[in-house]
Amino acid sequence: MNYKTLLVLFLFVGLLSCKKNSDKKVLYLGHTLPQTHPVHKGIVEFQKALAKKSNGTLTIKIFPDGQLGSEREVVELLQIGSVAITKVSAATMSNFVPDYHVFGIPYLFRDKQHMFDVLEGDVGKSVLEKGEKFWLRGLCYYDAGSRSFYTSTKAVRTPEDLQGLKIRVMNNQMAINMVNSLGGSATPMSYGELYTAIQQGVVDGAENNPPSFVSSNHYEISKYYTLDEHSAVPDVLLIGTKQWNKLSEQEKVWVQEAASESAQAQKRFWKESVDECMEIVKKAGVEIIIPEKSLFADKSKSVLEEFEKEHPELSETVKAIKSH
Repeated sequence: MNYKTLLVLFLFVGLLSCKKNSDKKVLYLGHTLPQTHPVHKGIVEFQKALAKKSNGTLTIKIFPDGQLGSEREVVELLQIGSVAITKVSAATMSNFVPDYHVFGIPYLFRDKQHMFDVLEGDVGKSVLEKGEKFWLRGLCYYDAGSRSFYTSTKAVRTPEDLQGLKIRVMNNQMAINMVNSLGGSATPMSYGELYTAIQQGVVDGAENNPPSFVSSNHYEISKYYTLDEHSAVPDVLLIGTKQWNKLSEQEKVWVQEAASESAQAQKRFWKESVDECMEIVKKAGVEIIIPEKSLFADKSKSVLEEFEKEHPELSETVKAIKSH
């Protein structure tokens, strides 16, 4: 699809994103994931819950598979009001709302329960609200799992095993600092190039959650998966304030309630997906390594220190999360 066609589509969506027809409204929701993904399944639950609560007067039309653009592009469409809702990684959100940077800190959460206690409590809600001044209102968080290392030729059991290994990371400073702090050599690279890069030895491995490890087929060429779970960056369901402010008070209640309900359903979908993917990985002969996480957490403490120097205004948020 060329640029002009995309532009026409965006304008079309902009005109219809919250269209009224016989007292019915349709909110347009765009995201980048395939329809088999557990986050998409959570979004479908959001769609169903909102239709039921509103008795069909407020509905959602979903555009999956990146039909409306990349995560960043769709967020920008929310800001101008052309699209109503999207799902975006908190890592991408940190480019728009600085407070989301906090969620990238390695070993921020003790475990899954701690993570959701924080996200669904006062700290998480406060971060969702911080987006309003950037025209982006957070509705809820979705589980995006924990990222762990996988390697092709050498097992990683301790941080020392990362010494000299080239590990692909997202082009994100905290991810780069984290791998370097553990002794690896962080190598930012496009996700689409990664399979070939591992296969050809350009990099020795990468890091991601089990569903991504499987859907990318990286498990075919990476025979060691070290569940160190160094980061757990959630996804965020967002509505643009331009569309939010067009809703009645009752419609706002429906949207928020439906979003919160979908977040609980999405947790189940994510767990089912992780369990299924771990079975696939084991059957493929990948060695699953359960390391002593504290060794990795201790060695990566410099990343938090660097972060607090760079973002002193977020130190209190970090303390609140750690002490929760």
